[in-house]
Amino acid sequence: MPNPRVLKLADQIKSIVAQMLEKRIKDPRLGFVTITDVRLTGDTREATVFYTVYGDDGARAGSAAALASATGLIRSTVGKQLGLRHAPSITFILDALPESAAGIEDLLARAQAGDAALAEQRAAAAYAGEADPYRRKEEDEEDEGEDEDDPAHTDDQADPAGPADPSDLFERD
Repeated sequence: MPNPRVLKLADQIKSIVAQMLEKRIKDPRLGFVTITDVRLTGDTREATVFYTVYGDDGARAGSAAALASATGLIRSTVGKQLGLRHAPSITFILDALPESAAGIEDLLARAQAGDAALAEQRAAAAYAGEADPYRRKEEDEEDEGEDEDDPAHTDDQADPAGPADPSDLFERD
């Protein structure tokens, strides 16, 4: 678990760097840059600043060059504003967040296409046998009805097992 002081300093560095890129750094190579995260070592000597750039590879390369040339100015400003004895060295790293998000979007699109293909197969599928392979009570009653034509079975004979309904055992008034 990182020290809360270090986390607070990293958050402050993030806001200072973002403000500097917006107001103070006037390099024409600098594109639309967003600071996504700052990681600070436990001894607060090194800060890694993650950023994203909106645009193509040319905009990313130009922004990386502009940030590299402005690193000294940004480091001195961070040290002055935070009042630290030793200003942390700053390293800018292009964040891979957009590429990983695009990869996840691609995987989700492929999964959705697979689900749609499976739904089409399921809609066109037919049962190999009957739709319902289990016997139902209604079918059993129909089978018993066919036995009534059998001369061996008559209604006059008493059922040796007794009445089917237990309420028939008692006489009613």
